[in-house]
Amino acid sequence: MFRKNLLQWYKANKRQLPWRYNQDEMADPYKVWMSEIMLQQTVVKTVIPYFNKFIDRWPTVHDLAASPQEDIIDAWAGLGYYSRARNLHKCAQQIVQDHNGVFPKEEKELLKLAGIGAYTAAAIRSIAYNMPANIIDGNVERVISRVFMLQTPIKQNKSEIKDKASQFIGSFEGNHSDYAQSLMELGAKICIPKTPRCEQCPVSDMCHSFKNNKQLDIPKPLPKIEKPHKHGAVYVIQNYKGEYLVERREEKGLLANMIGLPTSKWVKGNSKYEHENIYTLYNFQHIDEKVNHVFTHFTLQLTVYTAKAPIEASSNQYFWITEDKLQSKLPSVFQKVYDLAKAQDS
Repeated sequence: MFRKNLLQWYKANKRQLPWRYNQDEMADPYKVWMSEIMLQQTVVKTVIPYFNKFIDRWPTVHDLAASPQEDIIDAWAGLGYYSRARNLHKCAQQIVQDHNGVFPKEEKELLKLAGIGAYTAAAIRSIAYNMPANIIDGNVERVISRVFMLQTPIKQNKSEIKDKASQFIGSFEGNHSDYAQSLMELGAKICIPKTPRCEQCPVSDMCHSFKNNKQLDIPKPLPKIEKPHKHGAVYVIQNYKGEYLVERREEKGLLANMIGLPTSKWVKGNSKYEHENIYTLYNFQHIDEKVNHVFTHFTLQLTVYTAKAPIEASSNQYFWITEDKLQSKLPSVFQKVYDLAKAQDS
């Protein structure tokens, strides 16, 4: 009954998203894979324009595999979690080289591919190939926790949630693709974190949290742990052509291989950062307002220094880029810096 009610609700209420297929179409594994990678840790509204841009530019996995990695990373700018972009390119090359451009159906083969873990493998198998698979994302974890009124916080209860969710998979015949998407859709539209819309839920009569008026208490949160803090300097340098000085960041580490504004090293706590050598080349002015940014594992505060460059010299480390290209390539932390510097200059 749970599965039947959910599928009926989904058919009438699902969102029209660019990676979803119509009823009379076959799912495209390439689009399923692309969307699932982008949707990791990122909301649908943010993903849609990036997905459309990528599909327009690289309509097939062959196109993506043949592209320089730098182009993919630059196109990813602003979407965050940049290791996904590097793995996207590597995975595309593996699909082309090892699987003749066809995404495999078997879990063990999918798990060998770059950037594909248990969740993404299950999503490809179920959504793209209509195979029974236990897909567990954040939305599904919340739904299952509420349906079974699980008392343990989600991060400490992954195994039980997976076991409970598997009860609705079994050996059912039918539309596994729609069922997987319907469960995620329920979490995204109805069983939302703080204010679940239980009156609209197609499975509320099977939800133990709803029956016991505990839907606002489940899932139970973990105590918040304060993130470490780092700080540093960032340099916004513009020449008399209106171009900006940028660097291609190192191939390893945070924001690897991305285009970025020059910065000092980011140091922890009360440690004093040291200016980069570039600081001695120009007459910098600092902006009183600082830029704050939250990464997965730490928070960052940057002091912004601006300068006009009397020369147009570049090096292996730094090069000049036009303003329009700058805005399309910057990661979000540097976009904040650019926006602040631009506002001060106007």
